Amino acid sequence: MMVDEAPDGMVNRVRSEFLEMPGLKLTVWQAQRLWGVDQPTCEAVIERLTEARFLARTRDGAVVLRASTSV
Repeated sequence: MMVDEAPDGMVNRVRSEFLEMPGLKLTVWQAQRLWGVDQPTCEAVIERLTEARFLARTRDGAVVLRASTSV
């Protein structure tokens, strides 16, 4: 799945979850399980939010709310 194919509803849901839980840190596998989506969809959503500078990847490959993101 391409980044621009990431469902808007899923992107909005993920954005909301990270805003509600600012300390949330997830691996792709954990995110897939939490959101109930397949790997390509999960990767596309994460990539879309990373490109939008909302999420950031940690050194170990997990994703977190970007430090400069304001609520």
